[in-house]
Amino acid sequence: MSTLRMAAVAAEFGRDLEEDFATVERLIKEARAADVRLLALPEACLGGYLLSLDDSAADEGPPALALDGPEIRRLADLAGELTVAAGYCEAGTDGRRYNSVVCVNGDGVLGNHRKVHQPLSEDASYSSGDRFHAFDTPVGRIGMMICYDKAFPESARALALDGAEIGVVVSAWPGSRTNAAADLVDDRWKRRFDLFDRARALENQIVWLSANQTGTFGSLRFVGSAKVVDPGGEILADTGVEAGLAIAELDVAQALRTARRSMGHLRDRRPETYTYAGAVSA
Repeated sequence: MSTLRMAAVAAEFGRDLEEDFATVERLIKEARAADVRLLALPEACLGGYLLSLDDSAADEGPPALALDGPEIRRLADLAGELTVAAGYCEAGTDGRRYNSVVCVNGDGVLGNHRKVHQPLSEDASYSSGDRFHAFDTPVGRIGMMICYDKAFPESARALALDGAEIGVVVSAWPGSRTNAAADLVDDRWKRRFDLFDRARALENQIVWLSANQTGTFGSLRFVGSAKVVDPGGEILADTGVEAGLAIAELDVAQALRTARRSMGHLRDRRPETYTYAGAVSA
């Protein structure tokens, strides 16, 4: 049996890149000390998220970093033997800015994803990605997405159909903007965050790592709730609304085989029946 020790982070990040890198370095050291081999850091952990989702055009946003630039190389050097996913603002070669997540280890970039689904006014600050894809890493085949992407079942399904064994979603998911709960534990947007995590893991029968920001930034108050979910939708580890690392160990290949043994959700699909208004959707 070959097990993988993995962790999802709940932590606070801001605009100061040096402070962010200090936090990242501390978290990687904690993960390494706990024998973690796969670590998921939150959305926008390098440079912070947006100050508001109401009028993002008024926010200059985080610094844009090149995928092949010194900051991502620095992240890879910190990762070393670990496989690490981290969110950042990507300076595209097309001159556009993207809300992205990169996966690295000491050898360099293993994969990169640009956020496809943009909530509220986020499109005033970022251009949208246009695809979901899985990629091979030393710890298994991974598919990544960012925050609102997980509200769309097609996103995780596309990754699972591309062979992803582990879904990694990084978020800057805030509490409710209206009728906000005094205690984040009771927040309805936190409940949705948790529900999406469990549903995406269960419906695709894959392992699921969900990282999220904590604390406040601008007008946003983040719900934390980093977690590891097994292919049956059961939460193996969870930080709750506090900062921390949700750590779990699992034989990923065996967990997938067990979950899919009787009822294989990918195997039993009937794409030809998934129609609406005369159009066919696979």
